[in-house]
Amino acid sequence: MNEVPPARPASGEDRHATWLELFFDLVAVAGVAQIAHLLHGEPGASELGLYVLLFLAFWTAWICFTLYGNVAGEGTHARTVLAAMFGMAVMAAAVPGVHEGEDGQARALAVAYVLIRMLANSAWRHRREILVDWPAAQLSLGVIPWIVSLWAQEPARYWLWALGIALDLYVTFTVSARDIIANRKAHDRREETRSRRRGAVPRVSVAAPDADHLSERLGLFVIIVLGEGVAQVIEAASEARWDRRLYGLAAAAFFLLVALWSLSFRHGYAGVPYLTARSLPARAALPLHCFVSGCLAALAAGLGAAAEHLDTLPQSTRWLLCSSLSGYFLLTGIAALRQPGGVRRWMLSVVVPCCTLPLLIAGFGAGLGTVALVWLLVAVTLWPTFYESRRARRPREAIAQGET
Repeated sequence: MNEVPPARPASGEDRHATWLELFFDLVAVAGVAQIAHLLHGEPGASELGLYVLLFLAFWTAWICFTLYGNVAGEGTHARTVLAAMFGMAVMAAAVPGVHEGEDGQARALAVAYVLIRMLANSAWRHRREILVDWPAAQLSLGVIPWIVSLWAQEPARYWLWALGIALDLYVTFTVSARDIIANRKAHDRREETRSRRRGAVPRVSVAAPDADHLSERLGLFVIIVLGEGVAQVIEAASEARWDRRLYGLAAAAFFLLVALWSLSFRHGYAGVPYLTARSLPARAALPLHCFVSGCLAALAAGLGAAAEHLDTLPQSTRWLLCSSLSGYFLLTGIAALRQPGGVRRWMLSVVVPCCTLPLLIAGFGAGLGTVALVWLLVAVTLWPTFYESRRARRPREAIAQGET
């Protein structure tokens, strides 16, 4: 039987994001910005829940076609990607209406999401490849609740969306590669039986992502999210009075974002801090990337709110800013579990304080000024880099002392 091999660059050729993929990622800029705006003002539990739900949906739609382009390579159908890009633009445009409880926009977002997922499913069927590393990209179980939600009202609609996301995660973590291949082979045998007069049905092949190219695409998404933090502060500063407090906050926000960039890229992989290439399977690394990006986008929204409240932060905004940084470091600890040697000491010395200190600042920092609070978060974020540099300096000092 014939197999359809995935398109790959020539041997020894470095593969980078194409212009089409970069154009596609521009929609991520709009989507992240719209979703981050849900956390403006003084967000409550409902706003936070809606933010998590929509961010997961948007990221899921994005990763389905990121993986498709990654595997297809030069065989990527531009019309398919552009159609998905239009759907994601509809989702991004509908976010404010969903927040305001508009049924029309909520249905438009659900329809766009369903069509994107079905389009991804069709693209994979056309290639006759099985992506075992991320089965949710080609299995449509999680889409069913989104279809049902077209006839539901809020809050039932949102619960159905959450169920769809939960089913995707369930499929991702519970369906094994063996099960996927066995089901596809059984489907092929049925197709062969039905079409014996027309000839045999081509067999499917197993697709493996291009790790370096995927890392670049994932890193670009994180860069987009960090850039949203800059955009949030600039937007808020353009409407605020320029005085010492604003200057201090702008400097603190800049140092905070630079420190996060350093952790995510100079000390990380694919935008995830302390993750290394192939240290985790894609099924674990991709959700980690999603959650890290979600924490950074929430932190970006918190920085924008900080520029609007230069005296003291409202309680909900203070908790948003601090807990998103704490979550970022918690995920950092998960990524570092596969690091060789000294993990236990590193967790106690870096991850635990970086997770707990922001929460302590949130809980007991009601009297802190906004600028002082953000600078404290800068100090927390710089601690891992300082710890690593101090630990790396000790062997050099020991060697120098031995030589003397």
